[in-house]
Amino acid sequence: MSQPNMKAARWYRAHDIRIETVDVPAITDPHQVRVRVAACGICGSDLHEYAAGPIFIPVETPHPLSHDRAPIIMGHEFAGEVVAIGDAVTRVSVGDRVAIEPILSPHREGAYLMERYNLTPLLGFHGLSGGGGGFAEFTVVGEHMVHPLPDALSYEQGALVEPAAVGLHAVRQSSLKAGDTAVVFGAGPIGLMVIESLKAAGAARIFAVEVSETRRQRATELGATVFDPGQDDVVERLKEATGGGLDVAFEVTGIPAVLNQAILSTHPGGETVIVSIWESEAAVHPNDLVIQERTVKGIIAYRHIYPAVIALMQQGYYRAEDLVTARIALDDVVAQGFEALLADKAQVKILVQPARA
Repeated sequence: MSQPNMKAARWYRAHDIRIETVDVPAITDPHQVRVRVAACGICGSDLHEYAAGPIFIPVETPHPLSHDRAPIIMGHEFAGEVVAIGDAVTRVSVGDRVAIEPILSPHREGAYLMERYNLTPLLGFHGLSGGGGGFAEFTVVGEHMVHPLPDALSYEQGALVEPAAVGLHAVRQSSLKAGDTAVVFGAGPIGLMVIESLKAAGAARIFAVEVSETRRQRATELGATVFDPGQDDVVERLKEATGGGLDVAFEVTGIPAVLNQAILSTHPGGETVIVSIWESEAAVHPNDLVIQERTVKGIIAYRHIYPAVIALMQQGYYRAEDLVTARIALDDVVAQGFEALLADKAQVKILVQPARA
């Protein structure tokens, strides 16, 4: 009997993603789950890989957990329906609707081994580091990576759980307290998720800095006071607006000059959280930290946070209608997905819908 096949988007090198026919992945471990992908978002990390990769994608050496290397199936922000389970799976059943937590980290018998599993030296991502991905009709993941979706949340909301988790983890790892002020540099998908997370955390005033008019409008609609760095000296404007600087700044652009603006926008003793993934180095003058006793910290991905994101979605946070700007077929992922995001900063979140009708 021949192996059933499916369509998938595979990364070969920068600017070379191909829609190909591949085998439907088999369950090879009793704690695995096969998912029919309903919606998968194109992430900023995906865009970095397309424009300037490889960054996370293994090319020369297979990833130590996926044992895979390029070409690999992309897509790590996704949700779908469980269509098959291994004999030992207990968290979900066939027919369940799930959001996928795509972190590759050491695991055993359906559970991550490390408490802070996102900080493993072996860190990878399903859909970036091999092992399958969400830009495919089906994929297989460990049961520790699946989270049931409540009936009230759509598959589109499920595909937004992953980027929302980044935003919520960034805010939770910061020093922000209810009533504090915060600024988000970059109002792309993750920046908007940080704004929503700041609202949920009780920030008294939220500012955003963004070059795109469309994204500025979206940040405004979410409740932020927004500045255009092309028109304003944003550091001075932020200091004027807050009487001396912000409690916390979130850098979500990966642009060296913006990192410096974020640091300088905080008051003495303030904090800057770096959320973005970088393609190059950035220079920071240590005196901007030392003399003002400021701190800078980084975050990577998230951990133990999907249930909180799903609960907040049920309260109306991270709404798909506020964030999704296009829905496309898998066949169109390059032209109407990656290329569109590179060419048009008015796009926020593009969702790919790979499942067969």
